[in-house]
Amino acid sequence: MSEDFIVHAETRSVQGTGASRRLRRSGRVPAILYGGESEPVQLSVDHNEMLRHLEHEAFYSHILSVEVDGKAENAVLKDLQRHPSKAQILHADFMRVVAGQVMRMTVPLHFVGEETAPGIKNNGGVLDRVRNELEIECLPKNLPEYIAVDVSGLDVNESIHLEELTLPEGVTSVAQMHGENWTVAAVHVPRAAVETDEEGEEGAEDAAGDEAADGEDESED
Repeated sequence: MSEDFIVHAETRSVQGTGASRRLRRSGRVPAILYGGESEPVQLSVDHNEMLRHLEHEAFYSHILSVEVDGKAENAVLKDLQRHPSKAQILHADFMRVVAGQVMRMTVPLHFVGEETAPGIKNNGGVLDRVRNELEIECLPKNLPEYIAVDVSGLDVNESIHLEELTLPEGVTSVAQMHGENWTVAAVHVPRAAVETDEEGEEGAEDAAGDEAADGEDESED
């Protein structure tokens, strides 16, 4: 993995709505660290530090170092609550990572080869990203930052399904474990282009009809 993320946290003993509100006003975010064989720990983290981390997509699917009062623990960001209208984080959930223990995470999909796909490059199609992330299971050592989806071979009206993805070694798709095989991406011609073509064909047919009618009129004369 290309980046290392450190989250500096402090334990908090006072809980409740009022305490959380005061914490946010002071520039900190209520959080919790749970999982593994240890008890859950109520934390607070610096709001601005979290915002800086969240600018990196890898932060969402990366094994983090959460330093609690100077002691570091490996964890992943499991859930994040945001304010519906402000750039404010309301709460963060961190789950401990245990070496040798299978974990379940959601990782982003990265689409590659779009510029060379024949349906896009030669036939005026556009790529429809039906899915942007994938829930997986793996050991911590095999956790990928993202899953690459190669769309370079797609022509118009062609698609890629879940079973066609190449997953990294040791990584399993949760959806496939349940027998699902949904569409990940597809190439299609934009509706506006289709309507324009249809209108052009209709216009050509009308023109041909008018010419035929004119010819009949002239022959009658």
